[in-house]
Amino acid sequence: MTAKQGRNIAFTAIVLIAAAIWIFPLYWALTTSLRSENRIVSDAGVLIDEFNLSAYIEVLSTSKLPIWYLNSVGTSLISTFIVLLTGMMCAYALSQLRFPGRRLLYLLVVASFMVPVPALYVAQFVLMSDLGLVNTWWGIILPQLIVPVVVIVYKQFFDAIPKEMREAVLLDGGGEFTLLFKLYLPLNWGITAALAIITFISVWNNFFWPFLVVTSESMMTIPVGITQVNDAFGVFYARMMALALLAAAPVIIGYLIFQKRVTEAVMISAGVKG
Repeated sequence: MTAKQGRNIAFTAIVLIAAAIWIFPLYWALTTSLRSENRIVSDAGVLIDEFNLSAYIEVLSTSKLPIWYLNSVGTSLISTFIVLLTGMMCAYALSQLRFPGRRLLYLLVVASFMVPVPALYVAQFVLMSDLGLVNTWWGIILPQLIVPVVVIVYKQFFDAIPKEMREAVLLDGGGEFTLLFKLYLPLNWGITAALAIITFISVWNNFFWPFLVVTSESMMTIPVGITQVNDAFGVFYARMMALALLAAAPVIIGYLIFQKRVTEAVMISAGVKG
């Protein structure tokens, strides 16, 4: 065995061990959710030796999980659509149009990375309260619409498109909206898909802001809603694990389906922030 083969074997072994360590909590949660409460207390084994769905049935019948799903899906889809639309329009203006203050505006977009989002929560909550948007979808959505990384990524790709293509469309009588939606956007569908996925996941997983702006249980998103599930007779581990897995299921399934795009989006985001 050569030295290169030995390094490859060692690297593969390390990756497999890291993957096992990463996936074990998910496996343990699944094992716990499929057991009866008495079995969980009396037996701490980690093998899937019981297939009891009572915890899932109990969670779906007694909690407001379907409503929380609706709130999470609705706010995440609306936020993603608005973030991408406004982000690409802003990036197009910064990339292709010439107007006073363009460079200053772009510097402000870049400088916004230095502002920690939690530092804005108090002002945002006061504003949402003054607008009467507490306990509403728009109260959850509006503060999450400022995503500078989307603007920067789109601008970088718009800058790379040859100027000759833009001039040809203008000579044919096309306007700025024609250029954006019929030329620039179709050339960047891959980037749009990647940004859409990572934006959706980010909004879906956001806990702190929805926790602050929502007090009504019927308006909670999934990350907030699962923290409200409790029982007067103590902790029911199987139910809590079943609830956590049901809450994470859409993100896990989405990642398995679109893992290539998710990886691409993470790399793009890390590259821009780096």
